[in-house]
Amino acid sequence: MEENTLHLHEKVKTLLYSLTGITLSENKDIMIANRLHKLRRDTSFSGDLEELLDSIKEGHNTTEFINSFTTNKTHFFREDFHFEDLKDRVLPSLKAGENIKMYCSASSTGEEPYSMAMTILEAQEEHNCRYSSSIIATDIDTNVLQYAANGVYRFSKSSKEFPSWIKPQKYFKKRVNKTLASEEILIKIKPELQKMVSFQSMNLNDNEYPFDNNQFDVVFCRNVLIYFSTQDQNKILKKLFKHLKIGGTLYLGHSENPQDLISYVDRVGQNIFIKNKEI
Repeated sequence: MEENTLHLHEKVKTLLYSLTGITLSENKDIMIANRLHKLRRDTSFSGDLEELLDSIKEGHNTTEFINSFTTNKTHFFREDFHFEDLKDRVLPSLKAGENIKMYCSASSTGEEPYSMAMTILEAQEEHNCRYSSSIIATDIDTNVLQYAANGVYRFSKSSKEFPSWIKPQKYFKKRVNKTLASEEILIKIKPELQKMVSFQSMNLNDNEYPFDNNQFDVVFCRNVLIYFSTQDQNKILKKLFKHLKIGGTLYLGHSENPQDLISYVDRVGQNIFIKNKEI
């Protein structure tokens, strides 16, 4: 790699870390190059890439920069065993009519928090119990938050996203877009589900989170810690932990672990942890 390109990529990594805490690994050079050029086109920046990064460092187009370099891979009911645990263990253990509060971090385009909401409604029906519930979902990327709030998704008939206990037609309105080349099926979240989720912009790297201590019964923090250093993962987990009730459940991604919190939780399943005491 040319020295100037290497310098630019290191500058991107340093800038991204300073703004978000996200650490880009060494094998991301092609991705960095592609997204950097796209960012220049999208912002119609007339200078070179070095000048673009200097401009961002000075506070211009920072939102666009963050949106360009965040990863938003997700789908409905990803790692569906977590939602089965929520339906079969967590929700039945809570009192009928109790105000259940849940938090979804790095919610991306919204599939995860909407899956949480569908799970709540399914549990109500299955256990014949009415829950008062609310879900706060946050992400640093403002583009995906808008996408999530709109609640419109592409759907494939061959999709394996939805588990057998979910009937998508209960929760989505179907819309078909016909073109000369193909037929695209779009599904839109129904209002009943949409009103259960509040989407907000938040940076997990912030020193404080805008929540009360012991606010949440459930915290989903899945497949996002992998983008942070081990030290920063610990910091994020400790901040989140403060807002989880004792007896509350923390769900982590398949390659993540509770780090320094291990002695403050009980493991009850695959990356499923119950908070047993305060730090």
